[in-house]
Amino acid sequence: MAKIKLTKNELKKQKDSLKMYKRYLPTLMLKKQQLQMEIRTTELRIKELMEQKNILDETFKTWVGVFSETGVFTPDILKVTGIRTSQGNIAGVNIPIFEGADFVLAPYDLVRKPLWLDLAAEKMKQVILLDLEALVLEEQRKLLDHELRVTTQRVNLFEKIKIPETKGNIKKIGVYLGDQQTAAVVRGKIAKRGMERAAQ
Repeated sequence: MAKIKLTKNELKKQKDSLKMYKRYLPTLMLKKQQLQMEIRTTELRIKELMEQKNILDETFKTWVGVFSETGVFTPDILKVTGIRTSQGNIAGVNIPIFEGADFVLAPYDLVRKPLWLDLAAEKMKQVILLDLEALVLEEQRKLLDHELRVTTQRVNLFEKIKIPETKGNIKKIGVYLGDQQTAAVVRGKIAKRGMERAAQ
């Protein structure tokens, strides 16, 4: 704890600081609640995406046989050329928002490749989109988690350290100034009595 001056100016400074801490604390607490709520929402959305992916994976089980056909659905058939995101802001935190992805379907011979290839590529796009959105949401969650930690530290700093410390300083300065005032009154009375005796 820093040493404080026991003066009226310091008392005013401490009272102003206390007022500021009390004014900002509710805002920080509100931000903390908002971040917690957004993290829960993001986690629920990730869970929802994974459930959708599991449903798609189940439908893919019926396709397993055709995927095993040699040389038909190769990794170069469908490629992600870009992930589209925009910037959002939650409680002062800049976060990426998933907008979609761009794919390229490699040209192929319609006569030599089976009819199901287009449908399989479309299903793969759906699965990849779910994975990419989950990755962007995971990045959102990390950014929000970090901000929540920082905000929680600030709330604790104000609540548990700064406000009690400032109140203690105000009390200490108040007691000191009160004692000084009482001592001045007593000295004044003693001086007055001394002057009265000298006048007699």
